[in-house]
Amino acid sequence: MTISPQRRLEILDALRRGTVPSAGLDVLAVGLDRYVGAIDEDLDRIANGAGAFKAIRGEYGSGKTFLTRWLAERAKARGMAASEVQVSESDTPIHRYQTVYRRLVEQLSTSSVRRGALRTIVDSWFFTLEDDVLATGRVEDGDPTRLTDATATLMESRLGEITRTAPAFSAVLRSYLHATNSGDAATADGLLAWLGGQPHVGASVKRTAGIKGDLDHDAALSFLAGLLHVLRDAGYPGLVVVLDEAETMQRMRSDTRDKGLEALRKLIDDLHEGRFPGLYLVMTGTPAFFDGPQGVQRLAPLAQRLHTEFGDDPRFDNPRAVQVRLPGFTLDSLIEVGRKVRDLFADGLDDADRVRERCDDEYLATLAAAVTGELGKRVGIAPRLYLRKLVDVLDRIELNVEFDPRRHYALTVTDGELTEVERNARAAGSVDDIELDL
Repeated sequence: MTISPQRRLEILDALRRGTVPSAGLDVLAVGLDRYVGAIDEDLDRIANGAGAFKAIRGEYGSGKTFLTRWLAERAKARGMAASEVQVSESDTPIHRYQTVYRRLVEQLSTSSVRRGALRTIVDSWFFTLEDDVLATGRVEDGDPTRLTDATATLMESRLGEITRTAPAFSAVLRSYLHATNSGDAATADGLLAWLGGQPHVGASVKRTAGIKGDLDHDAALSFLAGLLHVLRDAGYPGLVVVLDEAETMQRMRSDTRDKGLEALRKLIDDLHEGRFPGLYLVMTGTPAFFDGPQGVQRLAPLAQRLHTEFGDDPRFDNPRAVQVRLPGFTLDSLIEVGRKVRDLFADGLDDADRVRERCDDEYLATLAAAVTGELGKRVGIAPRLYLRKLVDVLDRIELNVEFDPRRHYALTVTDGELTEVERNARAAGSVDDIELDL
């Protein structure tokens, strides 16, 4: 796969920070071949106007975020849009649909727009509608007032049921079109913000569309359906939405958790009943969230919808099932992804041979063993730290001709650079290092 110098730098910078890159993940993918066929089948269904749901389960470090971002990239390569929503009690509880919708719109992306793609999508849709109006021959291109009015009328006709169930959605779009075509940028910006669920939009802006207050819980799902319709009409055949880290619901207050589980159940049912054509809803969580008493199992109807049989051998899992599990990294797969990162790093350098020689496959294995040893030999949670340390080593090799990691680099790991899960996994150096819950 050919990758641009800019994308290469972005990937390496993300690994330096210890985060999953937002794009270019195909060059790092390891062990995802088993999911390709089923995911492509789902994306085909989405493009044909169906809705689909997938739950991805795996322990910390197993690659859930990597897989969902890789999936989103695959969807965007097909011309779709994507968004990633982090579930949290304070910022994005699932039962507050208006907040989920707002975060979804904030993170909305396409192949050409990394984040905040709503304006591009809406403008593209209106261009399409204007072309359709002009194609009828009933309105001249030189009559902007009649063209705007005719476009707004066609818009409301296309939205159909959305206009009846959420009239504010089409009202705001109509006012946005008039504000844009009249050059009133401030009003257009405010209306688009309100359409995206943002609070605190000025009253004067809302008056232009005849609306009051902020987007509420009841209207949020209708707005999501409206957004899907706009996407399809604008040439985007589907939308992938990832609800990431759903396991955080286990730490919420019981009433908040129960509301969230019921809201998730409703979303899944609405999706399968055809309310959201073109939506691929993907949720990630730990096995404890799906199987434990503080997660999905608290709500029997949701547990039934997500139930999946898993055998002893992950090789024979069904990738078409509603749940798929990520078995996590082995030492061999950790070294393999290290090899991909090393080659990506070296490919951008004039002195690539020296980098590959100093950081050969044997050293990749040595570093992998050292990092996993620091984490209690739990290979499954090692990728983030391993790749971060690896890029640091590669930087030193590039910047210092005499640097040899075998002689000049000693792995050091401090608690401050670790996540809570990684800190808990660190091997105890002595009996005094073992924390007892007394």
